[in-house]
Amino acid sequence: MVMRRAVPRLAPFLPATSWAQRSQQMTMRAASTEVAAQEVNAAEGAPAKAEAKEGTVGQRKRVLSGVQPTGKLHLGNYMGAIKNWVGLQETFDTYFCVVDLHAITVPHDPVELRASTRTMAATYMAAGIDPARATIFVQSHVPAHAELQWLLNCVTPIGWLNRMIQFKEKARKQGEDVRAGLLTYPVLMAADILLYQADLVPVGEDQKQHLELTRDIAERVNGLYGGKGWKKRGGRGGRVFRVPEPFIPPAGARVMSLQDGTSKMSKSAENDASRINLTDTPDAIANKVKRCKTDSAIGLTFDAENRPECTNLLTLYQLSTGKSRDEVAAECASMSWGAFKPLLADALVEHLRPIQTRYQELMSDPGYVDGVLAKGAETANATAQQTLDNCKDAMGFVVPKRH
Repeated sequence: MVMRRAVPRLAPFLPATSWAQRSQQMTMRAASTEVAAQEVNAAEGAPAKAEAKEGTVGQRKRVLSGVQPTGKLHLGNYMGAIKNWVGLQETFDTYFCVVDLHAITVPHDPVELRASTRTMAATYMAAGIDPARATIFVQSHVPAHAELQWLLNCVTPIGWLNRMIQFKEKARKQGEDVRAGLLTYPVLMAADILLYQADLVPVGEDQKQHLELTRDIAERVNGLYGGKGWKKRGGRGGRVFRVPEPFIPPAGARVMSLQDGTSKMSKSAENDASRINLTDTPDAIANKVKRCKTDSAIGLTFDAENRPECTNLLTLYQLSTGKSRDEVAAECASMSWGAFKPLLADALVEHLRPIQTRYQELMSDPGYVDGVLAKGAETANATAQQTLDNCKDAMGFVVPKRH
């Protein structure tokens, strides 16, 4: 009799049309869950629920996010991501990472990468991320990120990666110089998230597809190697990875370019006038606002479809003053651009002033910044190593005993 080895059933491949549909489902999940509602309250400054504050970290849901240490952080990074993170640390177990490994998928300057890694960490703290309440660390300080990426690479169908929209766009720009890391970095992003068993991942519109890939990879690994089969092989059993949910901030998720209201504000844009950097001087901010693109319509209104530049500038004013959309609409309805631009510039300068002051203090004490990163790496390594060991055990590796 010929004995046939049982082959685990593979998770199904995604049809080419499924990404958009699944992205829609993700947005609906984020909008409808109680977790998302709690996070909106925290991001807007509402008090967190008493039981959440009083509970231990082990009882809190975990949130993970990060930013690449490339270029200068700008208002889009701050208002679309980092500002929202500040409220999350009150209610959630938060991990904030400087994702330096992602920064080398394109040609980079080693000197700039080293300097930007520290400045990014300092910016996190200057913006309000408290190392006493959140784990702040550098991705490359946790070796498990790269090791888990390899394991996940080996179970991720190449077709899933070929459909990544950002890869297609960036590959067209790089031409023949496109690197393998650009194709596989979504798998590294999946490893970043899954290592910490994150419940919730704040994402912008342009990252939803990558988070959906993370969910698919998690479900594939759980299906292939977890469950009762893992238990029968002498392992822990159950799921290997928690499948994360998305959170898309309700306002400021996409702060647009000062020169094109239909394009996202970007660190990589060649024209520095298209963005307001967090370290820009008051004069530089006033100049950029003065020269930003506007329209010739009378009065100022929120109308993203017909007046994208106007909508973007009103949104910046709303976010920097803390006023509601209705309050801004009423205040600015009859204003001219000549009256509004100085108002916006002053609001941005005042909003950024305490961040810039704290940033300068932190950069004058690099020993403190390095100490925060070392402590964060220690915490992150402990969590990540446990997940990595479980994944390796489930996949059949001999895992060394740890003391």
